[in-house]
Amino acid sequence: MLRTINPDTLVVQSAYPDPPFDLMLNGNATGFDIELMHAVCRRLRLELRAVAYEGNNFNDIFDGLIRGTCDAVISGTTITPERAAIVKFSRPYLTFNQGIAINRRFTQRVTSVADLRGMTAGIQSGNTSDFVARKLLAQGDIAAIRYYPYHGITAAIDDLEAGRIGLIIKLFPVISWLTQSRSDLAVVMQEPTNERLGIAFAPDNTDLRDAVDAEIEELRASGEFARLQANWPGTRASL
Repeated sequence: MLRTINPDTLVVQSAYPDPPFDLMLNGNATGFDIELMHAVCRRLRLELRAVAYEGNNFNDIFDGLIRGTCDAVISGTTITPERAAIVKFSRPYLTFNQGIAINRRFTQRVTSVADLRGMTAGIQSGNTSDFVARKLLAQGDIAAIRYYPYHGITAAIDDLEAGRIGLIIKLFPVISWLTQSRSDLAVVMQEPTNERLGIAFAPDNTDLRDAVDAEIEELRASGEFARLQANWPGTRASL
């Protein structure tokens, strides 16, 4: 029997909004990640309970696994050596690059990172976009970095639209989704980070991690994984 915090229930923590992976619609948690875990739970005969992470720094989301307040973290989460040192990750299930969004009204021509000079980049605290932003800052390709609390992505989008920052760096499918309804904003390039997304588990719960991995492989084999991708535009990139 798999060990979970509550019998017959899988408590999964995600950070919202992070579409197309994790979002709230009419008060209900959904998105590719959430629907993937629903499919896994059906196969494992577990009830899914989705809970929202409310912290300011994304890297603190893993504390719930250590404290035993959640069984898994799935939130378009990039596997990094630093994160893998404190939690157990599933096999990667998708891979993406970072995307760079600008405001076409203020910046009409961007063909390379050199065209970003003098601009301030907005990123979320604890996001892997920080690696890209710091590299661009060190190279002199941007002038500054402005950090937003993880749940403050809408404020960052508003600032980009108002011209208070020059660009936002975020995982390509997410920033593409978040800017699609704002006519002045556009994702103009990708930084080739090739980030592998994984599901995080408590370091001592390898059995649960392995069971979820096995069920995802079955979902791939049955075609259900691909059907979920078709339901959530932007999740087509895969391993």
